Amino acid sequence: MLAVPKSQQVPRYGRIDHLFTQAPDEAWEKRSCGEGAKGPRVYHWAAVQLPVIEDFDGECPTHYRWALARRSVSRPDEIAYYLGYAPAGTGVDQLVRIAGRRWAIEECFQAAKNECGLDEYEVRRYVGWMRHVTLAMLAHAFLAVTAAQAAAKGDAETVPPWSAHRSGSPPAPGNWPRAPAPPAPLRPRHELVTLAAKASGRRQSLPLPATVPLVGGALRRHRP
Repeated sequence: MLAVPKSQQVPRYGRIDHLFTQAPDEAWEKRSCGEGAKGPRVYHWAAVQLPVIEDFDGECPTHYRWALARRSVSRPDEIAYYLGYAPAGTGVDQLVRIAGRRWAIEECFQAAKNECGLDEYEVRRYVGWMRHVTLAMLAHAFLAVTAAQAAAKGDAETVPPWSAHRSGSPPAPGNWPRAPAPPAPLRPRHELVTLAAKASGRRQSLPLPATVPLVGGALRRHRP
């Protein structure tokens, strides 16, 4: 599936928006293209299987070309268009699902830009650009797997031990977790600071060495 502008030319039909302008009301069906941040993303969809072009597809093609349109439920004037090339036997539900994957891909690119510097490159050759993009996407894949494993581990640790009971009923009283013991009462503290113990005896004071001040703030001892 490839998103195209409304001026995209379709063989034998002209512009793709003119093609779907002629579609009857029953051609538009409400379908979900996947889960979004606020639940299922529901739109009105219309699909047209394009005629076979023998010069490109052959006499017995194994793949067929499609034209797809997505219309907003609340704003019918907002319509997006797609061109598809799918194996024979592909249904409209599969086309809609693949077209809806664009939202997840854009989220992946945005996360790679924010976390792995996907767009922070200054190269002028294709080889350097490809190496940078490959390393950035590899780092993003590593972070995604690590985050998924950490989330799965956290969910497993928060599951109570009696939730694994197969019958769905509460376990036997002997297996039920005991209630936590009440915390021990705090002892009143009358003293905030402990006083140091008194010295055992009086020590003899020692005289300080004699000094005389000198110019410049330094001190010099008297020599004996």
